[in-house]
Parts: sequence; C-alpha cells; structure tokens
Amino acid sequence: MHLDLHVTRFDWAGGPSGIARGVAELARTAEDVGIRTLSVMDHFFQMDMMAPGEDPMLECYTALGFVAGVTQSLRMRVLVTGVTYRHPGLLAKTMTTLDVLSGGRAELGIGAAWYEREHKGLGVPFPPLAERFERLEEALQICLQMWSDDNGPFHGKHYQLAETLCSPAPVSSPRPRIMIGGGGEKKTLRLVAQYADACNFFGSPDDVAHKIDVLRRHCDAVGRDIGEIEVTALLSADESWTVDDVLRAGEAYAAVGTATVMASAVGDDPAGKVETLFGPSVEQLKQIEPLAL
Repeated sequence: MHLDLHVTRFDWAGGPSGIARGVAELARTAEDVGIRTLSVMDHFFQMDMMAPGEDPMLECYTALGFVAGVTQSLRMRVLVTGVTYRHPGLLAKTMTTLDVLSGGRAELGIGAAWYEREHKGLGVPFPPLAERFERLEEALQICLQMWSDDNGPFHGKHYQLAETLCSPAPVSSPRPRIMIGGGGEKKTLRLVAQYADACNFFGSPDDVAHKIDVLRRHCDAVGRDIGEIEVTALLSADESWTVDDVLRAGEAYAAVGTATVMASAVGDDPAGKVETLFGPSVEQLKQIEPLAL
C-alpha cells in the first residue's frame, strides 16, 4: 500500500512572502520520507466548508510546476482538476509541460467540477451537471488523442479541435496516468471503467467497498479488468492521529481493495507532521498487501 499527501491549505505558510518557502519545505520533506505523490486542489478560492474563502489558495498547475523544480522523485497530481476551468486542448498541453519538465512525474486528475461560488466569482461558465459530465468525457478523449500519434481533428458536441498537435510529447510512457475523482455510481464510475488508471473515493472502508463493487460492474460492462485501476481513498487523519491510527486505517482500507491512502497535510507545521506522523508510516504501509481485485 502507498501513502500519498494531499495539500488543501496554505494559510500555515505565513502569508504571500512565506508560501514558496513553506511549500518547498513540505514537498521536500514528503519526498525525503518516501511519500509517493503530492497532490493539490484545483480551486481558486478556498472552499467555504473548510475555511474562509479569503484564505490563500494557489493555482494548481503553477504550484505543481514549482514543486517539480524543488524535488527529484516526488510524483504530482491535481486532486482533481475541474473540467470547466480549462479548455481540454490547453489542459492537455499544460499537463504535458508539467510531465516533460518534471521528467515524467505528472499524473492527470480530473473531474466534473462543482464549486459554483468560484465559477460565478471569476466569471467561469458553470453549465448544468449533465453537460459537465459530457464535457468531462470529451476532455478525456481529447487528452488521450493529444497523447497519441493522432494529430488530426477532434469533433465533439462541446469541443471542436482542428489539430490535436502536442509537441513535445509526454515523458511518461505510454502517457501520463489518468485519475478520475468522485464516486457517482452512474456516470463517474462508468468513466473510470472506460478511461481511468486510478479513481479516488472518500468515506469509510465499507463505503469504498461498495464503490468498488459498482466499479466492478461498470468494468464488466465495458470488458475491462478492474485490477488495472488503482483504487485510492482519502484518510480523515487529523492532528490527534498517531502512527498506529494511520496503520490501522491503512489495513482497513487495504482489506477492501484500496491500493493507496491519501493523507491531508495537517496543522500549522505540516512538514513537521509529515516527518513525525506520516514518515514512520510509509514503510510500514508498504508491507500491507491490498486485497486483490
């Protein structure tokens, strides 16, 4: 089992002049203790449910480009990018640039988007949910075409591209991995079965087990082996957790088929918490064998 780190806040870094230093320290510490992947949110305002919207929030791809420059082996993803925020052709190019400059360490995380406040606040169109899912599927198709040898046009319902030229090509082989976020059982998990290398769930191990069962049915419907898809789950770890808490949670998620757990950077000293809490957990979690799917 792997342990990844998800960064949802930047208010701990001491204001605009301290954020770069804080993010660099956190990323390097995560790499040093053996965390495999660091992810950030695709938000422009902090989420109201977590903290005031005025709290600092970084644009995700610029932030990950910075992380790539201060690390050597740490993998990077957005958990997850909203399909409404960037034209898919430009998203594929942005992702490719991150992958090339990081030496093949970038993964595409993508979803249908949901945070209406920042759409309205920044003037980004926010179509109905059904249309966002249509756009999500076309965006996946466009990214896959741009990461192939096919430089021809793409004609979809929502997007029309005269050329899908993407040079340089990604370093990741055969292309960057794709994670689709969300647990919607009718649409999201169908897209996971059809297009994704990984999925991301939240909830209890029992909740994740249910989602895996639904995903299995979608995989059967499209003729795909569910074992090809990495199941990841978010931990609800907070500052009160101990190493034993992390390991017990990892064992519970692994028992239902989860291959990777993701812990959020917590507290006013997240780099210190990574070192004292998650660092000792990484190697022990690697000894846990997830249930084969």
